Amino acid sequence: MDLGLTESQEILKAATADFIQQEYPKETLIALESTPTGVTPELFRKVADLGWLGILIPEAYGGEGRSCTDTAVLFEELGRGPVAGPYFSSGVLGALTVLHGGTESQKQHILPQVASGAQVLSLAVTEPHYGWRPETVQMGASLRGDTYTLNGTKLFVHDAQMATHLICAVRTAPPHNGAGSGITLLVVDAKAPGVTIRTLPGWMAQVDEVRFTNVQVPTSAVLGDSTGQGWEALAAAIMQAIPILCAYQVGSCQAVFDMAVAYSRTRVQFGQPIGRFQRVQDHIVTIVNNVDAARWTTYEALWKLDAGRPAASSVHMAKAVTSEAALKVCDSGHEVHAGVGVIREYGLTLHTQRSRTLYHFLGDARYHRRCLADALGW
Repeated sequence: MDLGLTESQEILKAATADFIQQEYPKETLIALESTPTGVTPELFRKVADLGWLGILIPEAYGGEGRSCTDTAVLFEELGRGPVAGPYFSSGVLGALTVLHGGTESQKQHILPQVASGAQVLSLAVTEPHYGWRPETVQMGASLRGDTYTLNGTKLFVHDAQMATHLICAVRTAPPHNGAGSGITLLVVDAKAPGVTIRTLPGWMAQVDEVRFTNVQVPTSAVLGDSTGQGWEALAAAIMQAIPILCAYQVGSCQAVFDMAVAYSRTRVQFGQPIGRFQRVQDHIVTIVNNVDAARWTTYEALWKLDAGRPAASSVHMAKAVTSEAALKVCDSGHEVHAGVGVIREYGLTLHTQRSRTLYHFLGDARYHRRCLADALGW
């Protein structure tokens, strides 16, 4: 098992780093972080023109057709920013959901638009009774003729303000009825009458509440060729998407490490750089250990996915380890920086806020440890 990067991946890594350095200076990152979309139209168009929105989408559907590891290399550099925007929500999670769950006609129609940036997808799954198992989806969809009517609320929806379409998980049959999960995925126009989107305070700014009030959705909007089978496609998409999300967190952790080391070398107290104090060194060692744990569990999962090997246990381990690592890295980073670390203009809090938000996205560490035990047959 070789977890080193290939020459083409090193080129992608360097090109992404150069783009972020040029287009996303710290002042831009801080300014965009407080916006509902996290990106300007100009920056979004530049990213789309680079092909990054379609990096994981097969060439047959207008994308680049690159591997999960290639995509992770890109997102690790985005995480160093950290760069906000719907790149993961649409180009990875949304695109994979369509790939696994859509009909051939839907793939031909939706995916080229996602790759070009003309269509932006956001996944609306979780509800007030938060969870990432099918039984936590309770929002129903009443069918009359050839139209579904949606009423309910989806919480912690990432990048809904930027989305043109929401992939909404709804319950169309009771759970455990012997005919699949009972969950159906509907592709809903984000600007449809009755759809209300509100940014949730306290998290990274691109996390939203979506309310559906008598929203009319045609049956042609069902993702796939049958109802009640949506969770199976969603689970397959999430399994591939999780290590890419982890790679984004790894990039964030690496950036915190770089900031902590640089500060420990330049901040002088009692006549010497604070990096000479053992307690400061302890915090930096904690960061190193957690960055390494997150990186290698993540890239092992990616290697297994790309090699076609059974990857469930490694994927769940990567998310559990990386979620915890991001928290600990940011906590230790603040210990090194002390008071200056909480100043918004400094930039460390961008990573801290993401470490708290992404901890729960696609399942928290406790959930994935339970899934890991199930995958290992414990």
